[in-house]
Amino acid sequence: MTLWHGRLGGGTADEVMAFSVSLGFDQQLATDDLVGSRAHVRALGRGGILDADEVATLLAALDKVEGELAAGTMSFAPDDEDIHTAIERRVTELAGDVGAKLHTGRSRNDQVATDLRLYTKRSLREVATGVIALQEVLLARAKEAGDTYLPGYTHLQRAQPVLLSHHLLAHGWALARDLDRLVATIVRLDVSPLGAGALAGSSLPLDPDGVADELGFAGRFENSLDAVSDRDFVAEALFDLALLGIHLSRIGEELVLWSTEEFGFAVLDDAYATGSSMLPQKKNPDVAELARGKSGRLVGNLTGLLVTLKGLPLSYNRDLQEDKEPLFDSVAQAQLALSALGGLLATVSFDGGRMQAAADEWLVEQGTPFRQAHAIVGGLVRDSLERHVPLAELVEAHPALGTEAVALLEPGVAVTRRTTPGGAGPIPVKVQLERFVHRVESDRNRIGTP
Repeated sequence: MTLWHGRLGGGTADEVMAFSVSLGFDQQLATDDLVGSRAHVRALGRGGILDADEVATLLAALDKVEGELAAGTMSFAPDDEDIHTAIERRVTELAGDVGAKLHTGRSRNDQVATDLRLYTKRSLREVATGVIALQEVLLARAKEAGDTYLPGYTHLQRAQPVLLSHHLLAHGWALARDLDRLVATIVRLDVSPLGAGALAGSSLPLDPDGVADELGFAGRFENSLDAVSDRDFVAEALFDLALLGIHLSRIGEELVLWSTEEFGFAVLDDAYATGSSMLPQKKNPDVAELARGKSGRLVGNLTGLLVTLKGLPLSYNRDLQEDKEPLFDSVAQAQLALSALGGLLATVSFDGGRMQAAADEWLVEQGTPFRQAHAIVGGLVRDSLERHVPLAELVEAHPALGTEAVALLEPGVAVTRRTTPGGAGPIPVKVQLERFVHRVESDRNRIGTP
């Protein structure tokens, strides 16, 4: 029996049920639906719409349903279009006529919007916790790296040497921005829609403020039309997760490159690599590749929802059912990627002997205009390559350089000369490590325990 059987005669066509059913994926909202339903029942009691016995009966039935769902013993009926319908049907079976009062003063529109906000609020905090865990791995590896250095790249060409710790922390700071975005989205979505009804509120003495407080929301909706139609928070969450995915993809891409024989900067732990079914010598960076590949999936989820939302008039439209699968998927994929990359980074071995480069700015410090210095060094490098003469020999013979400049070509010297704040040398990186430790501790405190 459908929720609208009184208005429409006959049964719903099988094709319509097959096309519109969402029970297969929205069961993820079961916990949130039960929490929201309990708050709604208590509000009906405070408003005198339900007496104390009815409130107790409904709450007991909801507890029973929760137990059945947790144990996997709840049977779903063919007419259970979604998890919200299924829970209400089962409550009615358990509570009899009183169960039919569960939906009093409530529409599936404000019910679903409430459930989805509860889910998103909780899930984004869990993702944020995963981000911090990955930051802590990067921080630990940065501390271990010591004075190990490697080429810094632009255009994927060797540019200037940087400390490995500096490179790892660059990813950590990008993740810090991801965490800021997740927190900001949580703050904006922290509004309860329950009490908005189908679109215009209710004539019953409901208690939206009390319900919002009980559910842990910062406040209740201001406009009922907006409350049931707003999916900005889903779009924002998908954007946050997509950009997080892009940052994880960047880490994955570097690990793919670094673990090749051509680079040789990193050796993957066997537990975080795979082999080849045909080529026994290979160790494949599948985790890193999947982190890179799944970023496209996250971007696609965002794009799909934005296209769905762009032409919708106020207020609720069934199109909004399409908000859940991309959100559920993006949350799940982001959590998996964070965990897998965290394990990979925690166990990867870095080959410091292969991470070596040098760069020279000594001429500029001696008063030579930068462009002239650039031209001199560039000419010497070209001459060294074309004539197959060691660069150090050409530097020593150059009238503007000499023996003192040759010393700067020694391995590891150039990186120690990066002294500006935020730079890649030992002194600024030491400060950066301290600041990053403080940042991670601060973020963990503001996220709390999901």
